[in-house]
Parts: sequence; structure tokens; C-alpha cells
Amino acid sequence: MKFLQISKRILLFLAVNFLVIATINIVLSLFFGGRIPRSYDQLLFFCTIWGMGGAFISLLISRWMAKVMMGVQVIDANTVDPDERALLGMVENLTRSAGVPMPEVGVYESPEVNAFATGPSKSQALVAVSSGLLRNMRRSEVEGVLGHEIAHIANGDMVTMTLIQGVINAFVMFLAYILAFAVSQAMSSRDEENRGGGTSWFVQWMLIQLFQFVFSLLGFMVVAWFSRWREFRADAGGAQFAGRQNMIAALKALKNLHEHPMQAEQTSQDGHPQPAFQALMISGSTNRVALLFSTHPPLEERIARLENPTLG
Repeated sequence: MKFLQISKRILLFLAVNFLVIATINIVLSLFFGGRIPRSYDQLLFFCTIWGMGGAFISLLISRWMAKVMMGVQVIDANTVDPDERALLGMVENLTRSAGVPMPEVGVYESPEVNAFATGPSKSQALVAVSSGLLRNMRRSEVEGVLGHEIAHIANGDMVTMTLIQGVINAFVMFLAYILAFAVSQAMSSRDEENRGGGTSWFVQWMLIQLFQFVFSLLGFMVVAWFSRWREFRADAGGAQFAGRQNMIAALKALKNLHEHPMQAEQTSQDGHPQPAFQALMISGSTNRVALLFSTHPPLEERIARLENPTLG
């Protein structure tokens, strides 16, 4: 069992968000000459603007980043390949049921069994599936997985998670600056030579980075909790759009692959068998500590809720 089993959709968003925030922080640290704003109102405004800004920049480039980082090959709408036509047909039927525009549909080469949806809006979305998923799942199971991803688009989950991440960013930056200022002041008071000028720019900057790292980990647990809640909603949506039995079958197939990874094998380039299930990014974790950082609930719980809706 992996300690952290994070969906590609959230992982890409968080990775880009972290890089954007880090870049903004470095640039603004240089701009302010390393000085921490003394006004709480000014600091809160500064953190809110740049915290939300970083999250929304991540959202705006999420589709492009998915294509670059994952190597997603978008399927041409005029393709004559029967497998690609079948995949496009499934997504088209599901989007019609969900009442959302047809997203871009892509496939990326990977032995893992996974799929994700991303994009800045319902009209600019991307649904991508791994080659491992297509090789190891039946059509009805693939339809259940796609229904789940279309539900994410219909529910506006990327925008919702962006707003949540933006608020977390703002709090992380605000608390990091406040604590860095408090610690630097305490350090200055102990050093008579620095009492007039305070601690150096470099020390303050390092303190800010340290506190931001710690608070970002805590903030990620909050984001992960919201993500798990949204996954239950996407399961319900997938059951509505693709059929409850197809959605349940998809989750059970994922669970079976997770428990028996060697049942699905493919041959690697060197001719040796390679597990088709390397890391089930959409399974969730049953370990209590790992669950705090998992963006997906345990498959057992997801299946139980679909089989018995009263549990939700």
C-alpha cells in the first residue's frame, strides 16, 4: 500500500500551484527588499491576492500542463481508428447526459490504471485515460470511470478546488510571514548588535520558506479532505450518467487490480512482464495516517456508498 496515493488531476494542480506560489514569493521578496509588511491589513491583502492568484494561474494552465507532463495525446474528432471512435462516443454520450460541452479526450501511455479530468472551465476541459486502463478494463467499466470524470466537470470540481486551494494559500502565506516576523524579532532582541537593524533579509526569507512548507503540508490535509468529499459526489454523478452498475463495476475492477496487480500484465520493451497496475492513483488509502493526505476515499467505502445510498 502506497503512503500517498494522489490522483493525477489533483497532483498536477498542486504541483503547478506550489511552483507558482514559490515563484511569486521569491519575486515579491526581492521586490520588497526582504522586508515583511508591518501592517496586518496590508499583509492580509497581499497574501489573499497572491494566494488566490497562484491557484487560478495553476487552474488556467492545468490542461496544458497535463498534456506536457503526462504526454497526453488528444484524439482528433475526425479519427477513423475504431478504438478512438468508441472512446469519443462514450464521452459524447456521457457529456450529453450530464449537460456539459464535449471536452477534449486524450490517451497517455502508462501501465497504470488511471484517468483524470482537468481544465479551467466546463467548456475548456480535458478527459484523459491511461493506456493501461483501456487494456485492462471492460467497456462497461471504462464507461463507469469516464462517467466519474465527466461528473467532476459537471460539478465544477476544478474551480471549487481552486477556490479552496486559494484560501489555503492565503492563510499559509499570511501565517508564514507573521511567524517569520515574530521569530526574527525575537532573534533580534537577543542580539544587541542587530537590535537596531533587525535580522538579515536572508534569515527572514529562510524562515518564511520554512513556515510555508510546514503550513502547506497542514493545508494539504484540508484540501485532501475536500477532495475526498468531492469524489463521493463524482461517484454519484458517474452512477447517474453511466449507470449505477457500470460505476460499481468500475470501482470493483479497480479494487481487484489493486489487490491482485499481477493478474493484469503487459510486456515491457525488454520482453519481460511488467505489472499493468503500478500505482492505483485513484484508489485512496485505508491507513489512517495516509488517509489524511489521500485525495480519494478507500475503494471499499466508495463501493459501499453506491451499493447502499443511505450510507451517504
